[in-house]
Amino acid sequence: MNRLEIPLREVYSFMGYKDSEPDEQTRRTVEYLLRESAQFIRPQFKYILLDGVLSNDMMQLTLQGPKGPVTFDAGKIICRQLRGAQRYAVFVATVGNGYFQWTDAVKRRDDMFQTYAMDCVGSQIVESVADYMETVLQKEIDPSGYKRTNRFSPGYCGWHVSAQPALFSLFDEPNPCGIELTESCLMLPMKSVSGVIGVGPDVRYLPYTCGICDKKDCYKRRIQ
Repeated sequence: MNRLEIPLREVYSFMGYKDSEPDEQTRRTVEYLLRESAQFIRPQFKYILLDGVLSNDMMQLTLQGPKGPVTFDAGKIICRQLRGAQRYAVFVATVGNGYFQWTDAVKRRDDMFQTYAMDCVGSQIVESVADYMETVLQKEIDPSGYKRTNRFSPGYCGWHVSAQPALFSLFDEPNPCGIELTESCLMLPMKSVSGVIGVGPDVRYLPYTCGICDKKDCYKRRIQ
């Protein structure tokens, strides 16, 4: 992942610059933090392809894990987007545990703006890792003539974050890519994502649209 692309425009969107341009100091700070992040961050991802089936009412997704079937109350929004999938890619992606050391280094400077900007940079880095993971997945499924859906994560579009432990149970290790789950189902490092992607010849990849979801604080809503 040496060629991981981190779009500055999306970092600025995380910072709240939706329809405006950041000032020069902001741009310099973000560019500096991006360069510095390379000293600490070691991005990782992992995905597994599983068989599965959607319920007739489009409310549940059942995946065939190594220890047996696991059913998720993914909700109608996500299940409808997964229609037509022949298999399902369960994934995790993270900036790596070096993020903790980077956080400590920045906080020691006692610069609130740098701390805030670092958080936004970290958020975009993990999204870029997940984007890269999707390109790797697509290359794997291309010979089968398969396409992929968007990626969907617990905590979004009606899929409750409490599904995380069941999702993690599908991997062959308790902490894939070194990611740990807290009792409240949050991932550590915090800059980590998990979820599912549908693959098959008849699925669709759609531009993110907030019309299918009512989550007001979703980061995708901020960059529309």
